[in-house]
Amino acid sequence: MSRRRAGNRSPPPLLPADTQEQRDQELMEVEAQIRVAIRDAVNRKSRKPFYWGGLKGYEQLEAIAEALEEVPSDRPETDYLRRLKIRVDQVVEAYQVNVADLREAHTWLRRIADCLRYPPSDPTPEPSLTGAQVKQEMEALLQSFQPDLKRRPAQAAIHDAWHRTWEEYGADLLPCYDIPGLPPDNLMLESLFGRLRRHQRRVSGRKSTRELRDFGQYQVLFLAESEQDLLEQIRQVSLEEYRENRLRLEEAEAPRRLLHRLHRDPLRTMRNLVDQHSARRTALVSTVDQLSLKRPECPPLIWGEEWSGGDGELQLPIQAFRWECSTACYEGAYY
Repeated sequence: MSRRRAGNRSPPPLLPADTQEQRDQELMEVEAQIRVAIRDAVNRKSRKPFYWGGLKGYEQLEAIAEALEEVPSDRPETDYLRRLKIRVDQVVEAYQVNVADLREAHTWLRRIADCLRYPPSDPTPEPSLTGAQVKQEMEALLQSFQPDLKRRPAQAAIHDAWHRTWEEYGADLLPCYDIPGLPPDNLMLESLFGRLRRHQRRVSGRKSTRELRDFGQYQVLFLAESEQDLLEQIRQVSLEEYRENRLRLEEAEAPRRLLHRLHRDPLRTMRNLVDQHSARRTALVSTVDQLSLKRPECPPLIWGEEWSGGDGELQLPIQAFRWECSTACYEGAYY
């Protein structure tokens, strides 16, 4: 894009550019946080198997729309939030059918996990639980799941994947319920390998971790360190330096804390932002009312053409006097 085209870029459609410069800075900061919440909702990432970003993002948009519903329509400085609400309501209404399909598919995924007792809350399985019992429960659950494969694409996808995976790997999974101490997955082992690879990349500065093929088993053997060694490493950093870097870390993590609160309780977080916006609007209105009640303590400054009466005293027409007084009060000439 050329400089000429970049300089003539049109203002955002929600609010004209000439009004943004005149608005209150704190109000704009609160509105920026609300925009961050909306942007985060439409860009939520998924984490398999249970965290579905699209479903979580839609629920966050529903909470944002519910919080923006409380914004009054007859108050000043609420046009921007009401326009945001219109956009959010359009998205929420457009994807209601798809979200209903996703929620039902996610419910069935949870039923599959409950049937497999996954993730395990206890390292050792139930004493009375056997692989044959899990197989019987799973087959009964498979028979009860009969979605509309043509009109419910999310449920159709989980239906096909469920049947295919159980037929191919179900027999290999059942022995973990019969052998005590045998985990149903290898996630803990994969997590250990991931920590070793990250440590090796940090030490060598290279992406390749080929050295772990020769020395990885020794790192696993001597991975744990004593508490005394940890204390000696911590004491190498002074307390002042630690506090300074800790303050910088808190400032850098402020946007992340907002997203963290938004993910945990989106409705409460959005209501807090709307309340901050309302409190700031009330403070601005009260400030304007106080300024309008003030009167100038000295006579207005008369400049321009002088008006003289019959007795030789300077006089000023009432229209010019009112205009001069209001101009001086606005520009703060008497404060």
